Amino acid sequence: MAEKKYVIFKLNNEEYGVDIMKVKEVSEVKERVKVPNTPDFVDGIINIRGDVTPIINLKKRFNLTEDINLCELSRIIVVNIDGKMIGFLVDDASHVISIEDTDIEPAPEVISGDDRAYIEGIGKVDSRMIIILNLEEVLDEREKNSISSIEF
Repeated sequence: MAEKKYVIFKLNNEEYGVDIMKVKEVSEVKERVKVPNTPDFVDGIINIRGDVTPIINLKKRFNLTEDINLCELSRIIVVNIDGKMIGFLVDDASHVISIEDTDIEPAPEVISGDDRAYIEGIGKVDSRMIIILNLEEVLDEREKNSISSIEF
């Protein structure tokens, strides 16, 4: 049996996981600089270790508009996508868990498809269900190009 470690984070009250090997760091939320003429889910840019990093608000990207206020538990999960560091703003990223491959089921048809390619499956841990995401696939090619073209 193979298992992977996942960084667990929350959006509203739902739990999500991302493969820890794809996460560069989890950072506290810093002051963001708004950039004009960017998609509405781009929350701005921040400086992380000398790199100007665009911040994607995952709630806005997923159309989860319920309670988009930040709190002291809010975090930024930083991932390298096509050679560019991108941060994803989440409500909370508090721990790492291991999930056996056999405990991850494919995403149901109702939530799968081309526009949901970022959902790798549903992890079952005790009585919890964790939506496993591939953050590298959250943005489509047009959105990746749009973010890459942000002038810094």
